[in-house]
Amino acid sequence: MKKLLTTILSLGVAASAALAGDLSLTAVKVSDKLDALNADSALWSKAKFATVALYPQSAIEFNDKEAIEANKANKGKKAQVAALHNGSEIAILVKWADGSKNVQGIKCTDTYSDGFALQFAGTTKKAQPLPYIGMGSDGRPVVVHLQKATDKVYEPNGNKDVSTQINRQQTGVFGKELAEYDAKVVSLANTDFERVFVGEGFRSLTEIKDKSVKSNAAMKYENKGWTGTLVRSLKDDYVSASGTVPVAIAVWDGEKHGRNGLKLLSSWVAINLEGEKANAAVVAEATETPKGDAAKGKLAAETNGCAGCHQLDKSVPAGTMAPSLVNVGGYSTAAYLRESILKPSAVVVPGYNRNAHKNTPWYTIEKGKRVSTMTDYSFLDKATVEDIVAYLKTLKVEVE
Repeated sequence: MKKLLTTILSLGVAASAALAGDLSLTAVKVSDKLDALNADSALWSKAKFATVALYPQSAIEFNDKEAIEANKANKGKKAQVAALHNGSEIAILVKWADGSKNVQGIKCTDTYSDGFALQFAGTTKKAQPLPYIGMGSDGRPVVVHLQKATDKVYEPNGNKDVSTQINRQQTGVFGKELAEYDAKVVSLANTDFERVFVGEGFRSLTEIKDKSVKSNAAMKYENKGWTGTLVRSLKDDYVSASGTVPVAIAVWDGEKHGRNGLKLLSSWVAINLEGEKANAAVVAEATETPKGDAAKGKLAAETNGCAGCHQLDKSVPAGTMAPSLVNVGGYSTAAYLRESILKPSAVVVPGYNRNAHKNTPWYTIEKGKRVSTMTDYSFLDKATVEDIVAYLKTLKVEVE
């Protein structure tokens, strides 16, 4: 099976779509059940693989000197992505390179695990633009499936078996009794760190614990890389997908202290369900190429003072008034960038820089909602806005 998957993926790379931050791919329809699908399944030989670019998330700045140093030279990363569906379930496979295997542990608080997440656009009462790529936006929810690489350390399966929920060195048993304790822990341990969240923006993620979302995620490390898989229902209380499923991908590198916002992520990927009519509006938004002139847009951004608040180039220090935009072109759709220019309060990123001066707030609270202090640029003519969007889409690091 290992050789089969390696062959499948190598063929997928050769036949994959051209590298792009924003793209669509096809979830091939199969008749098989998918709920127990894993990376070694022969079903992936039927899938169509595409190359998706993941970029360093730059909007949030960490107060962690070691993490900043470890990630300062990060480039983008290519991931191979494929999908299958059977009409009621969708299965997604993501494969990416990682030179070191890092798993979740309990021995110290400054070690971190590798992981991946798949974010789905949530159901809304009426058609909406795609949510903000970072945990959704007000009125435009997302569902996030998070999977971490973990190891068997003690009994963390939630069964309230307190006798096995302590470190082996604190058990008070030795020799044969300790061996028996270790065996019991192994038999009970659950190494699957899979969590599902719903959110409508930063700081709003809430774990879904009532089992209303049926899913199965897993990670496998081999040949200096991870393969992550997720199977979930196409329709439940939070997601109602038909025709096209918008998905965003994130990966974490524990070796570089990756966690929370310290990650690589893609823009929205439109996954079209084979045999169903694609959602043309979603596909168009996920794959839009700006029609403006990027050179003119750069000049317009400078003229209108964007660099006074935002970091546009890593060669200059990050600002204190607004999130960094150095990779915004890699993981943002043109529609989001356009909205941010014309309606800056539609999505407000809080907490991007904890060291920002209190006299330079980037948002205020009005009637319980965040209101951006950014100028409303709706006075700009349409052509200028499109030029700036085209320029912002060029802001992204090289992909290795």
